[in-house]
Amino acid sequence: MIASMVCFTVNDTFIKLTGGALPIGQLLTLRGAMASVFVIALALALGGLRFDLGRAAWKLIVVRAVTEIATAYFFLNALLHMPLANVSAIMQALPLTVAFGAFLVFKDPVGWRRMSAILIGLVGVLLILRPGPEGFSIWSIYVVAAVLCVTARDLVTRLLPEHVPSMTVAVANTVNVFLFFGLLSLGETWQPVTAELWQYLIGSTIFIVGGYCFSVRVMRVGEISFIAPFRYTSLVAALILGFLVFGDWPDGITLLGAGIVVGAGLFTLWREAQLKAG
Repeated sequence: MIASMVCFTVNDTFIKLTGGALPIGQLLTLRGAMASVFVIALALALGGLRFDLGRAAWKLIVVRAVTEIATAYFFLNALLHMPLANVSAIMQALPLTVAFGAFLVFKDPVGWRRMSAILIGLVGVLLILRPGPEGFSIWSIYVVAAVLCVTARDLVTRLLPEHVPSMTVAVANTVNVFLFFGLLSLGETWQPVTAELWQYLIGSTIFIVGGYCFSVRVMRVGEISFIAPFRYTSLVAALILGFLVFGDWPDGITLLGAGIVVGAGLFTLWREAQLKAG
């Protein structure tokens, strides 16, 4: 799980290094084409590509792919305009939003302790966002939108039947993101891709595929309640890479907010594990 989180964060770093030199549609079309080849090859190698899943399962897979497309659009636009660690810090709210979403959609029981943790985590997010003319921007809204999209994606994932292979879902996501942004790019003015930009795109592709590989592997063999807290290592990776590569370091209030969000999320995961054990 740590390797997966580091890979995804390095992927984000490569995307951010492009510096907005390429339109978002062109960028994700080029990366999507390369990533699709890798993921399809991986799925074939693992024997995890199936098409006889039934109409109901495919509907859910398509809905999940739509949430993945929306996530990519909002997240990467924000990433190109905000410090890496700030974006990552807001994304750490996911365990809280997923728990709250499960409460609303699936009527999962959420006691006063976990509900309190969710509300406290929201305070941490507000500290990071800092609503007001000085600390707030439209890109902050984009990150929050990405969080909501990932939350929807995870809730849809919960509805997927057990016979649906993880790699089939990964292939559907990757190919649909490629196709959508390929169509979007038709309305853009494509920019020349320099050798340096190709290096960033190839690096991004390698690490996002690596993130998928490690993620699939750990979800197959790992105990979810044990491995889930290790997702927070992405924030540590983002802090280190943001400082070393871009010279960014969040201010004290942002770090305080991130700490509150992580603490609330860890408590939520711990409480959930306790309830399952009981």
